[in-house]
Amino acid sequence: MRIIVLSDSHGDYAALESIIMRNTDADWIIHLGDGERELDRFVISHPVIAPKIIHVAGNCDTGSLSHDVFILPAMNHKILATHGHRYGVKCSVERLKMLAADHNCDIILYGHTHARFNHFDDGFYIMNPGSCSCPRDGNPPSFGHIDISDAGVVVNITDV
Repeated sequence: MRIIVLSDSHGDYAALESIIMRNTDADWIIHLGDGERELDRFVISHPVIAPKIIHVAGNCDTGSLSHDVFILPAMNHKILATHGHRYGVKCSVERLKMLAADHNCDIILYGHTHARFNHFDDGFYIMNPGSCSCPRDGNPPSFGHIDISDAGVVVNITDV
């Protein structure tokens, strides 16, 4: 199973479209917020891909009807996806780890900081794919991908 993860596109339709169109073979595409307008535009333009897309609301997705947290079963794993602004991710991921533990999730995805983060800690795969349009960590724009198989989980972050 392959899952593509992107976040914080902030109006950059070209970046969002480029990532998704290069990864149409993915089982799921998760947008971690702050890009609902361009994601809606993409879904309207590409209705065949739309059922694969999951979105959570970010702090800049004003008026969003999307959930703040989404839990996705993925083979023998569970993924917790959130933008992160309600969980203090600029300081720590500890609140996210507690939330994931409460829901029996072992993969945690978040955005908001515009900075890449990819660690395995306390039994959790934790990833922030960075921003696909405007990173704040000195790295190029990026997105993530997760590969889940019977052999395990591989989590990577890739330049756009």
